Formats: sequence, C-alpha cells, structure tokens
Amino acid sequence: MNDQTKPEYTPELLVERLVTLLDVEQLDVDLYRGPRQPGGQGRVFGGQVIAQALMGAHRSTGEGKVAHSLHAYFMRPGDEDFPIIYRVVRDFDGRSFATRRVIATQGGQPILSLTASFQRPEEGLAHHLPMPDVPGPEALEDERDLFRREWERTEDPRLRFAKRRRPIEIRPVQPRFTSPPRKREPAYQCWFRAAAPLPDDPALHQAVLAYASDMALLGTAMLPHGVSWWTNKMQNASLDHVVWLHEPFRADEWLLYAMDSPWAGGARGFNRGAIYARDGRLVASVAQEGLIRLKE
Repeated sequence: MNDQTKPEYTPELLVERLVTLLDVEQLDVDLYRGPRQPGGQGRVFGGQVIAQALMGAHRSTGEGKVAHSLHAYFMRPGDEDFPIIYRVVRDFDGRSFATRRVIATQGGQPILSLTASFQRPEEGLAHHLPMPDVPGPEALEDERDLFRREWERTEDPRLRFAKRRRPIEIRPVQPRFTSPPRKREPAYQCWFRAAAPLPDDPALHQAVLAYASDMALLGTAMLPHGVSWWTNKMQNASLDHVVWLHEPFRADEWLLYAMDSPWAGGARGFNRGAIYARDGRLVASVAQEGLIRLKE
C-alpha cells in the first residue's frame, strides 16, 4: 500500500485533522491552547499559529461580528513538540467593531503577536479589481504531483514535506519549483482549497484561508533570484503577515491566489497577494515581509 492509498492520507481525514488542529481549547477566560500538529517535527508552520490565534480572538467576540483584518508579527520559531498557549486581550468592544490582541507563547516565551478586528456585517459602497484571466483549476495539475515529477530523484530530507499529502490542495497556474531553480518574474498564481468539505462555520473558513495564505507567499520574493527554500545556505522565515478579509467565501471551494513581490532588499522580501472566489469576487488581500538571507 503506497502513500496514495493509505487511510491516513485520505483528503477527508487530512481535513478532519486540520479542523482539529485549529480547534483551540479554552483553558480559562480569554486563555486558549492550540494543539500540536500530530507527527510534526521542527519549526511550527506560521500559518498554523496565525489561524489558531485568529480562532481564539474570534471566540472572545461572541455572536454577530466577523473578522475583517488581522496583523501578525513572528518573533520566535515555534516548536512542533509542544502545544501553543494563546492569551487574548479585549481592547475594544463597540456596536459595529471589536478589536483583539493575541499573544502566542511556548515555554513562557512569545512567538507571535496578533491584532484582529471584527465587524458586524453591513452594506456599503462596493468595487474590486477584476480577477486575473487564468486557466481554471480543472485544467491544472496538483502541485504535489508536479513537485514529485520535477524532484523525483532528489533524496534531500528537506524536500520530504513537499512530497507528502496535505489538507490544502494547490494547483499552480505556473510551476513554482524547478530543478534547478531558475530566475523568473516575481509573480505566482495558484488555485487552492481544503481537500475535503469543511463544516459550515464562517470563522473556521476564515481560519483555513489564513492558514493557507502563508503556504506560498514568501517564496515569491525568491523567484527573480533563482533561489528557493532548498538552496544551500538560504535562511528564510516570515517576519509579519497581514490578511484583510473582504467578503464571505468557502475555503473548501476553489480560490485563486495571485501573488507578486514588488521589492526585496536588506535580507528581506516584501510580498502581496489577492485571493478571489471562483465567481470573480475579491474575498481577501494579503501582505507579508519575510527574511530571505543567503549566507556566505
């Protein structure tokens, strides 16, 4: 039985595990514990910390308000051997808006700070930039299949995570990884969705989008330099991450993620992204600055 057919690799079970991962446990008033990734090793994925922090912040707002933005700063890498503690501070509760601060800690040390703003839905003036004209997901291959074919003879242990099944399905409009990496325009587009249906909880769908928004963005700044995550002596990490949530969406339906990197310098790369629903609505915008340090 290969990894394509093992029960633990079914899309339904992978998504169930993701839902469990993002289901933070309340320990006390405004105090939550995020579970660790089962079988995880090394550094915690930044999208996991953001999504768990957002879930904790949401649970402190009560009914009627939904997240419209979050701003996160990464301070230390998280350790996948341990759960993460989230303390929520209620900075503001108004009729229309609520603001929360969240500090994520491990071993008594902060690893992430996040602020999130929530709004009671209302009508208003509306416009958005059009969705890029790209092939639909049905015409594209799964990134994992592309990656396995491109790097099939590579045994570098750093590449194992890219070859495993994940709860988020990604179908690139243009391949992101080549062997060897080559210089190209600092732009990347892909379709993504949860690999199986999610429960009907808007807060969970927002958390899954926040989780997935950190999966490809930082690498965009490396594209014009012909380097990647696996280039020897390349050090990379997210420094901050911002998500604006514009309109309702489902994270288990196809979303187009259009990314570009207008600048890099000083061992940092700046990236931005626009996320569109299949019907062309701009449902979220993302920005991130990350460390991209090529050591001598």
